[in-house]
Amino acid sequence: MVSPTHEVFNQAQPLEDLNLFETDRPLTEALVREGAGWASERASEMGGICGSAEVLRLGAEANDFPPELRTFDRYGHRIDEVEFHPAWHRLMEIGISHELHSLPWTDPGPGANVARAALFAQLAQAEAGVGCPISMTYSVIPALRHQPEVAAEWEPRFLSTVYDGALKPATDKPGALAGMAMTEKQGGSDVRANTTSAAALNGGGPGAEYEVTGHKWFCSAPMCDAFLVLAQTESGLSCFLMPRFTPDGELNRFHIQRLKDKLGNRSNASSEVEFDRAWARMIGEEGRGVRTIIEMVGHTRLDCAIGSMAGMRKGVAEAINHTTHRSAFGRKLVEQPLMENVLADLAIESEAATASVMRLARAYDEAADGDAGAAMVQRIATPVLKYWICKRSPWHAAESLECLGGNGYAEESGMPRLFRESPLMSIWEGSGNVQCLDALRAMVKEPESTEFLFSEIDEARGSDQRLDEFTEKLKRDIASSPETLETRARRIVEGMALAFQGSLLVRHGDQAVADAFCASRLAGDWGGAFGTLPAGIEYRAIIDRSAPV
Repeated sequence: MVSPTHEVFNQAQPLEDLNLFETDRPLTEALVREGAGWASERASEMGGICGSAEVLRLGAEANDFPPELRTFDRYGHRIDEVEFHPAWHRLMEIGISHELHSLPWTDPGPGANVARAALFAQLAQAEAGVGCPISMTYSVIPALRHQPEVAAEWEPRFLSTVYDGALKPATDKPGALAGMAMTEKQGGSDVRANTTSAAALNGGGPGAEYEVTGHKWFCSAPMCDAFLVLAQTESGLSCFLMPRFTPDGELNRFHIQRLKDKLGNRSNASSEVEFDRAWARMIGEEGRGVRTIIEMVGHTRLDCAIGSMAGMRKGVAEAINHTTHRSAFGRKLVEQPLMENVLADLAIESEAATASVMRLARAYDEAADGDAGAAMVQRIATPVLKYWICKRSPWHAAESLECLGGNGYAEESGMPRLFRESPLMSIWEGSGNVQCLDALRAMVKEPESTEFLFSEIDEARGSDQRLDEFTEKLKRDIASSPETLETRARRIVEGMALAFQGSLLVRHGDQAVADAFCASRLAGDWGGAFGTLPAGIEYRAIIDRSAPV
């Protein structure tokens, strides 16, 4: 007989064994709207897998048992191997087998990046750490194609849908993963300050063999099979593909010095590495390394925004689930006016992120198809949305956690892991200031990018006076005081993100969500925290759209 004190009541049910895609109405609508309705069945399959109790448990286990570095084998031979828990490998198998790393390259066309974004967001909700090697393998392809003969050798390996996490030559594996190593101790985001050097073995130049010597302060996913790295040559900073094994099957002189002890993203190995005359091949023109690798960076920045979008969705779903089942002071939390305000505010932020990220993914598809205007939207909207959505993510995660009260502060709820993950996307691939400066660079060097972005924002002109007034003020702010533009960059970029999101919601979103967004984010009827929407908002309708049912 159960003791009366052990009877469990007034507790929420775990949010598991549900379809993450089918229960995400803003995402299902955006998938169709942005041209990937053909992928709805695939996204639903992925949503069912990633929402299962089994896969959610794998995500927890991958974090409970983080990777370990084995520098030497038992006999003293240097091996530089990272060992992972079986849960990590199973999650990687799910991502690779469902083409999260390859879909836009193996099946290019309308909606390919949009479909991939929806798939990627499902796995990110189960576990964010595996997104790093998957994202870099996806992103390496356009950079690799600067060197066709190298691409011919490596692209089939990177696009394989078979995962093999063993440390062995890529020629002996059914598929391979790509990583990246750019930043150094003294440089950080200023990669032109890099001191790593490359010496030619056979005359040098694009595609030629080099030996690379130096260090990298951050090397993402060191268990990958090959890496894009930056190193100095006589002509300046250049890009190289460095495999873990040399062509003769020997371990490359790629030495993992340590794994970083990080705030979050603990299932994924981030490392500090040293190159001791490591074998590599030059990719692209000598001295144009940043220009070559920047295409990889652009695609990983898209994935940062997708990751933050997924985190927001996870947070608001958990918050609504808990408050729907939990009662206090005589009624359900979700029915109490102040909690309604908080939940609706969280839902608005999440839906705005979803709408804008999926629209950005469509720009990648259209740009790949030769649309010059889409390429300009992609150019400026990537840093704008990467900045704003990733910057909002920690605030969103903290408020979502608080909706669960003390239960949310307990590790077993999963909310602390969500919170620890949330700052990463704002840092990875360029912090907030770097994104703002990149947006300013686009505005100055490619002013047509700003014109195309505002042209799309203005498609909603006349539909909401608050959006019109906000947009006109933003245009005036951009044009005024050019000498202080860099100082004001965060405000300018924030304004561009909000205007873009507002236009999308007004044109395509739910009326209640669009009205609340314009009233709070654009017209300023909002406080300094979530849950400060004005009275009169259709809170219940907004919450119901984001309810995970």
